[in-house]
Amino acid sequence: MVITLSGLPGSGKTTIASMLAERLGVNWYSMGDLRGKMAAERGLTIDQLNELGEKEAFTDKEVDDYQAKLGVSGESFVIDGRLSWHFIPDAFKVFLYVDPSVGAQRVIDSQKHKERPDEQAYVSVEDAERVLCARMESDQRRYQKYYGLDILKRDNYNLWIDTSKLTPQQIVATILAAVEARQA
Repeated sequence: MVITLSGLPGSGKTTIASMLAERLGVNWYSMGDLRGKMAAERGLTIDQLNELGEKEAFTDKEVDDYQAKLGVSGESFVIDGRLSWHFIPDAFKVFLYVDPSVGAQRVIDSQKHKERPDEQAYVSVEDAERVLCARMESDQRRYQKYYGLDILKRDNYNLWIDTSKLTPQQIVATILAAVEARQA
């Protein structure tokens, strides 16, 4: 069983992926962490790497090739990444939506705990929301340019969850129930 988690910034992809992997006793892979490491190695923020990616395919290709290899490994795992659903087509595909202002606040909160060193510092929730919206627009441009994909198309996913008012435990329970229903 492979579960892919895609979603908006601050929707809970990392938190939920970690919890699901622990609950299922499988590995967890984070494409956001890989891209964050790639950015840090180049002295860039994640948004600067994304901007470079609009001109240079390597910023996505390395991570995308890695996902595709994982997808044919035969391993059971949980993976969070905006395009994981595409590169692992036989997975159970989940999209996590969040109200942009809620997502921005969550990203700011994660910065306070040093969870995302690849993020720039934000001066306010409004600032974070603006930057995160621009990030999604950049992602959409890259994914359209390189793969002809729209990650916001609901048909790409088995399950679409608005995480804005849910606890991580509620989200995990919803996903596991949907996976069980699909397997039945």
